[in-house]
Amino acid sequence: MALWLALAAGSGCALADTGNFSFGVIGHAFQTTSDETALRNAIAESDADNLAFVVANGIKSSSEPCSDKLYSQRKALLSSAKNGLILSLTASDWVYCKTAGDRSAAIERLNRLRELFFVDDFSFGDSKIPLIRQSTSPKFRSYVENARWEIGNVLFATINLPASNNHYLSEGGRNSEFEDRQIANREWLQRIFLNAMQKKSDAIVLFCDGDPLVAQRHRVFDFNVKRDGFTEIRQRINTLASRFNGKVLVIHGRPAGHAATASAIVWQRNLGDLEVAGGWIKLTVDTANPQLFELDKTAEQTKISRK
Repeated sequence: MALWLALAAGSGCALADTGNFSFGVIGHAFQTTSDETALRNAIAESDADNLAFVVANGIKSSSEPCSDKLYSQRKALLSSAKNGLILSLTASDWVYCKTAGDRSAAIERLNRLRELFFVDDFSFGDSKIPLIRQSTSPKFRSYVENARWEIGNVLFATINLPASNNHYLSEGGRNSEFEDRQIANREWLQRIFLNAMQKKSDAIVLFCDGDPLVAQRHRVFDFNVKRDGFTEIRQRINTLASRFNGKVLVIHGRPAGHAATASAIVWQRNLGDLEVAGGWIKLTVDTANPQLFELDKTAEQTKISRK
């Protein structure tokens, strides 16, 4: 199925004719371990299912080295997938990287990830899903990790929002990486929603690391709290979703330190929030369902049983 959908997208066929379909989401396999077995198993299990594509959240743990060697090993693992597999970056992939002198190497490593993992306009895996990257816009040539694709009448997209407060730094000086990416992400969201509205899409699905929909909670008179790095993006998503006639589903990782719970889509009007921890889950787009998206309980139970 994934191969046919990919060929249809590449040839300009009417993807709305594909009807209902399912896709997989692999949670951040490295949140509690540096062993790639969890990611390898999730890829193998999702390969055995009939999926249009799979999105993987992250390639390494924060304790693993940010070396080209490790990056290359994980790239080979993603490339071995049978389904079309799209990578969504996490904070542990680049935010926490350090130099030998214990200085931040986040920006340099992010640029290296871009060079290694986002070299063309197709997904990883045997079934090549055609992707449209934000880098097609000359002003945002660097942001190759932000990609979108369409299956049926649903628009899917990745957006780089690391879970570590969106990589907002509280130290003095300009947060250059954060501020530049904020501009790029605002433009990317605008482009996604405009495209979906023009095509009258049934839904938009956004994949990211951090949860942009939940505001920071802190005690009254606690003046040491860092600025919420997701504030502007949260406002932008809420505003754009309020103007969109279809569903908007944001799928993200589990914040560090939060207890693992069974995944469920939480809806506020047309805006849905879905947290995915380890393992993988399967979602089905069902046009007969008023909510459009159904969580596959078999994949859900498999994920929870491993915890």
